[in-house]
Amino acid sequence: MNELAIIARNITKKYKLYDKPIDRLKDSFTFTKKSKFSKEFYALNDINFEIKKGESVGIIGKNGSGKSTLLKIITGVLQPTSGSMEVNGHISAILELGAGFNPEYTGMQNIYLSGTIMGYSREEMEQKIPEIIEFADIGDFIHQPVKNYSSGMYVRLAFAVAISVDPEILIVDEALSVGDIRFQQKCLRKIEELKKDKTILFVSHDLLQLNKFCDRLIWINEGNLISDGEPDEVSKQYQAFMAGSSLDNYSEDEVEEADEDEQSNDIDSIDSSVQIFGDNKAIIKGISMFNAQRKKIYQAKMGDKVTISIKVKYFEKVNQPIIGFSIKDRIGNIVTQTNTFVLEQSIKNPNVDKSYIYNFGFTIPPLKRGTYTISPAVASGTQLEHTQHCWIHDALIIKIDDMQEHDLEGYMVLNNVSFETIKG
Repeated sequence: MNELAIIARNITKKYKLYDKPIDRLKDSFTFTKKSKFSKEFYALNDINFEIKKGESVGIIGKNGSGKSTLLKIITGVLQPTSGSMEVNGHISAILELGAGFNPEYTGMQNIYLSGTIMGYSREEMEQKIPEIIEFADIGDFIHQPVKNYSSGMYVRLAFAVAISVDPEILIVDEALSVGDIRFQQKCLRKIEELKKDKTILFVSHDLLQLNKFCDRLIWINEGNLISDGEPDEVSKQYQAFMAGSSLDNYSEDEVEEADEDEQSNDIDSIDSSVQIFGDNKAIIKGISMFNAQRKKIYQAKMGDKVTISIKVKYFEKVNQPIIGFSIKDRIGNIVTQTNTFVLEQSIKNPNVDKSYIYNFGFTIPPLKRGTYTISPAVASGTQLEHTQHCWIHDALIIKIDDMQEHDLEGYMVLNNVSFETIKG
């Protein structure tokens, strides 16, 4: 029995690009191997990977990187220019918004159309219709042409049809980025259920979502497979790339000591095992957590007043730097974060070759007990558009004790909960 659901071997997809329409005609009369009327574009270039049955794999990459082309080759919509794609199992896919739907057909007619495309008879689809209608939950719009649907309604119907055929391999390409939050959560619960015995390929720009649902991440950039591995590791590499940097190990050699005061010396240095990215115009030299008495601590409980101190040295001029940090749980989900930009705290332009300490005072929120990490960062720009000078993953490890006797699901602990029974 083959334990592999998908095997990609040297997959290459090449297109010819023309500057003018007439060049396409001229090219058809060119019999040499290399044409002077066109240039080659590699949507995918020598891609190799294997996906095991029952594995959940996320595919990431910026727009135009080749993700959708790869999925279309996996589903057979496109054929590779060279290489081979072996798929073992029935595939159901949501490749694009409403892909496979005829806009002039009603939702009901498109259910039958989709079933025919996937090899099901009309009788078989009739048995599935109640389940599809219930999951899609679009009411009487099921009898209206889909050209009148909103993007959310498209996705509702497409997802309901895709899961109704009990696929062995489910492919979801950015579909859950639209629609209301209730339906998104409904789909995610269904995907969690399908993970038990299905192979799932999940394309999304939401790294937190992918880290939660996927066993692996595959990162594609400009048609090339850049990385394939553990979600946390690959997502860190991708974040660094999107910030215009590369992911490196922290090196104390990069940081020359400046004049230190007593408070500065009390801050822990960065461990050499952590990973860092940025353009190095500024480097974070240390981070620590202190209690109200300025005693260094590594454990706290809900309601404690603490200070996170971040020590930064500037190696080049940085105008109005933004200092901040994220608190993440043990699997890398960001629980909360803050920075000086959102706090509307403007920092005067720091001097080059000088170190500064930035103190963030706050009260520990009602987090569940457990181990958390703090990732500090230095940037400049705005919240949405900024240049990352230094970001350190998981620089500080802390423990939170929520003082609760029982462990419950979720991130936060509800406090001061009242309860009342009213006799009806």
